[in-house]
Amino acid sequence: MINLTEKEKFIIEDLKAQEKLCIQKYAFYEEMAYDPELADLFAQIKESEEKHLNSLNEVLNGNVVDSDVNDYSGENYVASTTYHNSSIKEEKDHDSFLCTDAITMEKYVSGAYNFDLFQFSNSKLRKLLADIEVEEQNHAEMLYKYKKANMMAQ
Repeated sequence: MINLTEKEKFIIEDLKAQEKLCIQKYAFYEEMAYDPELADLFAQIKESEEKHLNSLNEVLNGNVVDSDVNDYSGENYVASTTYHNSSIKEEKDHDSFLCTDAITMEKYVSGAYNFDLFQFSNSKLRKLLADIEVEEQNHAEMLYKYKKANMMAQ
């Protein structure tokens, strides 16, 4: 059981707000994506964001869940090519926009975790926040790999 300072509680609440926004955006992206594979990727990432939110709620309850910073989901993700030169350009551009917006969001949230984790004295909590940061980076990597496989990125 850990006791958080008021400052630490405030930071966790801020991170929770970021996770809630990510969940809402990924639910929206999932519905808006033309490509079913991309919709599935958004759903998978949304699930991960929900786990992050649950972990942060546990922290506010005084519990720090175990974490494993050795997450290779980004490195191991292999996107299949859905869009080809004959694909409908408007759909491809639309899905590319969703991916770019999501990558931007992931970069912001990852940066927030990177900065905030050093505000905590509990090493187990810092490890949890570092784990979530790595997972956020992996989300961005997976989205970038999708874009690259579908000729949406250089």
